[in-house]
Amino acid sequence: MKLFIDSANVREIKEIWSMGILAGVTTNPTLIAKEGVNIEKRLQEILSVTEGIPVNGEAMGREAAELVAHGKKLAAIDQRIVIKVPMTAEGLKAIREMKAEGIRTNATLIFTATQCLAAARAGASYISPFLGRLEDNSRSYISLLEECRQIWQSHGLTTEIIAASIRRRSQVAEAAARGCHIATIPYPVLLNMLLDPLTEAGIKRFEEDWAALGSV
Repeated sequence: MKLFIDSANVREIKEIWSMGILAGVTTNPTLIAKEGVNIEKRLQEILSVTEGIPVNGEAMGREAAELVAHGKKLAAIDQRIVIKVPMTAEGLKAIREMKAEGIRTNATLIFTATQCLAAARAGASYISPFLGRLEDNSRSYISLLEECRQIWQSHGLTTEIIAASIRRRSQVAEAAARGCHIATIPYPVLLNMLLDPLTEAGIKRFEEDWAALGSV
């Protein structure tokens, strides 16, 4: 499973990129607003600190024509830009139109297996089921991921599934175990994935033993 970072913060993205584990970036209007920047400028900045990976920007609008117009504007920034589109009937129309023009899309705000299937059939390059928000509403994201895995295996769908709205590292492992192609993960959770007390204890022991060797 590939690891994306869900962030619009250039410092965070640059740090994770330096580790060699980053396969993509997702942003959304909330993350962009938190940074207090223009979306086009921030996407350009993210592109400048990464190489060869997709960078997702959200198209805004309720109608297909609005989504397509904004999506085209963002896609014109660079060929690596992927356009996030909400999972609605108008969103599906926009996905279909943008696919015809060679623009990759990510159907977002997905909460059911039927939404996943519809978005894949409309031509989305990626779909993003929101695990954390399902859990917030006492709904099982595990069931959703398992349904999607069965549907994808049964019908040979090629749209990549992005586990989104990740709140903790256990959700990353659960998504990987259930066949998700990608998880997009907030910066603090990505860092937490790298930690274990036994690792730190082992490093400390090695340092102590190495220091003792110096006196021999």
